[in-house]
Amino acid sequence: MSKDPFRTRDHVADFDDIVADIVARSTTTRTSLPMLADVAYGPHEAERLDLFFPEGPRHDLAVHVFIHGGYWRMFTRSDYSYVAETVTGAGAIAVVIDYALMPDVRMAAIVDQIRRARQWVRDNIASHGGDPGRLSVSGHSAGAHLATFLFNEGSAYPPSAALLLGGLYDLKPLQHSFLEPLIGLTDTEVEAFSPMSKVHSSQTKVAVLVGERETEPFHLQARLFADRLTEQGLTASRGIVGGRNHMDSVRDLGQRGTIAGDWLRQLILAG
Repeated sequence: MSKDPFRTRDHVADFDDIVADIVARSTTTRTSLPMLADVAYGPHEAERLDLFFPEGPRHDLAVHVFIHGGYWRMFTRSDYSYVAETVTGAGAIAVVIDYALMPDVRMAAIVDQIRRARQWVRDNIASHGGDPGRLSVSGHSAGAHLATFLFNEGSAYPPSAALLLGGLYDLKPLQHSFLEPLIGLTDTEVEAFSPMSKVHSSQTKVAVLVGERETEPFHLQARLFADRLTEQGLTASRGIVGGRNHMDSVRDLGQRGTIAGDWLRQLILAG
């Protein structure tokens, strides 16, 4: 029987070791960087975010929002604090956000949460030394999918740039994957929340990245989505993270000198 191309564990032999490593790195980050933890952006217990700051004075700093992955059903913002190392190293404020998980909530609720988290940043980041007009965003896997809803048609104040790593932009194939009994995507959700079928803002410059060792559906979706954005008039580039799979590529986001980490750093510095 062939392996499910969407089941990450089937294709990343050291999946658990990488997860343990990023969690440990995140623990270190939360003790080493200036931060403001557990900030509420809404009433739901999952509607929380953490702010991480570069050393030194804080005035009109660039702001970067990171959205974690986990197929909309696992992980939390605390698992991904380490990404703030790259963000703050580039002189920006890192905003690492949480959202409620499926199947306890549906996709519409999660997308609404991501947008409200972004609105909180718009309304409040100036009081923490950030410039709400200098916003960029990144996301991994399901987080890359969710990040697109900050710059699609109708989104208020789209970010200047977005880095999408190992993302999913057409949800239809997931209805026939291991995820179906776990999150049960409906036809209505597939239609409403597949970024491939949406119109996006030309104000956002987009980098679509995928690990070289990712399975074919991730490569295909990255190619098609980057082409789709270009057709819509966006400045969109596509990159391959050499020698990396779905998990070690996202670990690299927190490490300077790696392909993914340097893409993120340059995206922030360019803003």
